[in-house]
Amino acid sequence: MDTVQDVLRSASGLPGDSPVRDAEILLAHCLGKPRSWLYTWPEAQVSADTLSQFNTLLQRRREGEPVAYLTGRREFWSLDLRVAPSTLIPRPETETLVEWALQLPLPGDARVLDLGTGSGAIALALASERPAWRVSGVDKHAAAVDLARENAQRCELSQVRFQQSDWFSHVEERDFHLLVSNPPYISEGDVHLSQGDLRFEPESALVSAQEGLRDLASLAEQAPAYLCDGGWLLLEHGFDQGAAVRDLLTRYGFEDVATRHDLAGLERISGGRRGAE
Repeated sequence: MDTVQDVLRSASGLPGDSPVRDAEILLAHCLGKPRSWLYTWPEAQVSADTLSQFNTLLQRRREGEPVAYLTGRREFWSLDLRVAPSTLIPRPETETLVEWALQLPLPGDARVLDLGTGSGAIALALASERPAWRVSGVDKHAAAVDLARENAQRCELSQVRFQQSDWFSHVEERDFHLLVSNPPYISEGDVHLSQGDLRFEPESALVSAQEGLRDLASLAEQAPAYLCDGGWLLLEHGFDQGAAVRDLLTRYGFEDVATRHDLAGLERISGGRRGAE
């Protein structure tokens, strides 16, 4: 019978920047153990059934399937979230949006709406840090709403409300202090859509018309009607779209328009404050 150490040594041919880490995550998942357990017990024996399960996942990873979909889990802002092919995989870049939101001078009971919430990652991260905020999220896909609600229960953040809505179509409340969104922003036909993890993620959550700007423009246009005076809109976008999104925010009357960079130093989040009418 093979040991943990033997099994990991035999894992090869994985794509991406962290093949060793991916193999460890997959083996830990098959064993039902935390990844740290592998380092503590490298001589532990791996059963034939577990090895077979691991090899199956390993082959799927070799074919490019994201690790998060293989395990059904992804950590975001220290929250253990369930993920599924019906939603985007939460990424570290989006934590830049969460950081900015938490730095804003909002009231203690701020009303916050996450548009296109997917797995609920942004909404739940904000609620975990600001329990008194009244946080909600919407998504046009019923499967995403169900997943976000499940994650709220998993994270013991059941105060966060999720509902089905195509952007603002079923949002009745107004006067939000903060609107946040990670909308589709990849241009149709972008070469990256046929590469890496993006091949397996839902295209409807990735692709937007007008060179990736249609949904960003729609949100910037509609948001003022749903914000209180001085309320904020924060939008995630592509690394090369910062200038275009700042122009959109300015066009629709936002003030204090700015852009934040992600950990790679790329323009990633742009936002602004609604001025008083």
